[in-house]
Amino acid sequence: MPNKRGRKFLNTPGPTHVPDRVMNAMHQPTLDLSDPEFLDVSMSCFQDMRKVFKTEGEVFLYSSNGHGAWEAALANVFSPGDKILVPETGNFSNAWASMAKALTLKVETLPGDWQRAIDINALEEHLKKDNKGEIKGILIIHTETATGITNDLPAIRAAIDSAKHPALLVVDTVAAAGTVDYRMDEWGIDVTVGASQKGLMMPPGLGIVAAGEKAISESKKATTPRLYWDWKTRLEAEHYRKFCGTAPQLMVFGMREALNMLFEEGLENVFERHRVLAGATQAAVEVWGQAGTLSLNATEPKERSNAVTTIRVSEDIDADKFRNICRDEMMVALGGGLGDLSGKAFRIGHMGDINAPMLYAALSAVESTLGYLNIKYGSGGVTAAINHITDIKKSQSGPFSY
Repeated sequence: MPNKRGRKFLNTPGPTHVPDRVMNAMHQPTLDLSDPEFLDVSMSCFQDMRKVFKTEGEVFLYSSNGHGAWEAALANVFSPGDKILVPETGNFSNAWASMAKALTLKVETLPGDWQRAIDINALEEHLKKDNKGEIKGILIIHTETATGITNDLPAIRAAIDSAKHPALLVVDTVAAAGTVDYRMDEWGIDVTVGASQKGLMMPPGLGIVAAGEKAISESKKATTPRLYWDWKTRLEAEHYRKFCGTAPQLMVFGMREALNMLFEEGLENVFERHRVLAGATQAAVEVWGQAGTLSLNATEPKERSNAVTTIRVSEDIDADKFRNICRDEMMVALGGGLGDLSGKAFRIGHMGDINAPMLYAALSAVESTLGYLNIKYGSGGVTAAINHITDIKKSQSGPFSY
């Protein structure tokens, strides 16, 4: 393949584009484990992740991806044989359930529709039937990356409370953190799971877990074997124990800079930027879909994610071939369909360090690929996206962060 000039665009729903400021912050010599500079930076990251999650709980950082953070959450609050409930939201709820089974937990699944958010009424009724309180925890995917759907966490908390159920609420916010509001303490979330490589604008490599008071209490009774993941050790006074040994220093320096960028923009502005860019993406897809070959996977507009848009294709289209052409010829990487949507969909990520011009480039590449492969599509998708953003800007005053 001949060399191509310019930059490749990364519009997968993770990993995402890493800003220069974060990469530059990571480009420095390794320090002594007890160097005051690193101690100060790392402790500030623990504290400021509390601000992102809006919690007074404990924060833990792991040298891992989101799957590692999943296991850390499960291993610390549950014991072998505990029963947990996993409402089906898509590929990642199923994968988390599989991990729980591997840890010898008993998993109940609440069947779901991959084109809709969790059925709140069905969840409440399921919990009411568990009158003996055998379900010890409920695993929720906040934004299901495979489907492009965000679940209503306050409504889920209300359903649990209405059922008067004591189960721990454990939430994966890997694809949602930094793209949409999240209020761990206010919404009664006991454990939060996150990762570095999506809305938090860092390379893959850091798993993040936050635990509230109830979860910390349960962890003292949990008997799942663990050492690296163990919260007890990581809460001890010696700083190196917070990482169970050598810290991922350069990732922590990157986290510090990413957090600086989020706070400089202001979290509410960050969420609004993601909302606007998501709406522009959806506007483009709705126009392209007028020819009958493409459609938004999420059928209910209010459930559509700020972070990723999943696009179904008609049966005569090879979604993986489409994605490969878009990456190799148009220089824009997209996400593929996962699980039940494998080969039937592609995904456009619009989270993290991204603005309107970057999104226009990605959407233009998608439209160019449709034409290149002679796929029928409604014309004017990119224009619809531009108009969506322009109309919002015209209706507002002051500076814009998108």
